[in-house]
Amino acid sequence: MNLADPDNSKDRHPKKALDTALRILTRRDHSRYELVQKLKQRGFSRADIDDAVASCERFDYINDERTLQVYIRQLKHKGYGKKRIQLELKKKGFRSSHIQGILNQAVSETDEMDGAERIFKKNLKRFEREPEALKRRAKIYRFLHARGFSPAIIAEMVKKYS
Repeated sequence: MNLADPDNSKDRHPKKALDTALRILTRRDHSRYELVQKLKQRGFSRADIDDAVASCERFDYINDERTLQVYIRQLKHKGYGKKRIQLELKKKGFRSSHIQGILNQAVSETDEMDGAERIFKKNLKRFEREPEALKRRAKIYRFLHARGFSPAIIAEMVKKYS
């Protein structure tokens, strides 16, 4: 493969690009963006990447909506709030408009409150070590904020457990 000109039509390897894409997808779901990036890193030409990704989409091996739902479920289970989930999904290359619609369906206000409460209770001993109430509240706020929970949910948790 000629690395000086990756779009050189003489150096096309569409079958090899597809095989690599399939090997990548056997490990876990990837977004279209992630798959393209991984194939670029392996030195395939733009045309080979486009062909391989088109084939994967045609056979439904990559489906951004399905992958988005899986990631949301995983991040929600890890104890992240909507804001952190949105940030993580943007890092994966999903479009903001697409994220927002599916995220609103997948994570309700009640789900987010339950997640905040679950992660808070899991870390309760950490917060109880702080004897000073003001510092404890600040520690709780910072912890939940870093996890991506909204100020309203954080205020509710602080009020509930202070």
